[in-house]
Amino acid sequence: MAVALRLNRQGTKDRPYYKIVAVDQRKRRDGRFIEQLGTYDPMADGTNFEIDLAAADRWLSVGARPSDTVRSLIRKARSHAGSDAAAPAAVAPAKAAKAPAPAAAVAPAVADAPADEPPAPAPDAPAPAADEAPPPAEEEQA
Repeated sequence: MAVALRLNRQGTKDRPYYKIVAVDQRKRRDGRFIEQLGTYDPMADGTNFEIDLAAADRWLSVGARPSDTVRSLIRKARSHAGSDAAAPAAVAPAKAAKAPAPAAAVAPAVADAPADEPPAPAPDAPAPAADEAPPPAEEEQA
């Protein structure tokens, strides 16, 4: 499957708004996409795009072909990220994968218990035997 990085048009008539997406190049312009990488609003002033550069680089490394506009937006995002650290709106941060919690944070009670103390004994109540039937319930007569 050949993947392309291109714009997916959203918005209304005369008010375009685009999603930057990774899509199978055989799909139509506004069809189903694989992953959304960012947004582009040509009507806005100033920095009018956001793009996840880590995701874009991942797709480019596996052979995705960007459109001319997306290539230009990636180039601008890299220049903004490299020269101007005060503009985080231009480059969206990569989605952080949820890391599993450390074992000490999951079970603090186990870590606080002394190691040389034996476990608590089981209650002295005898367990009912498997062949024993439970005592019949007493019914109230009215």
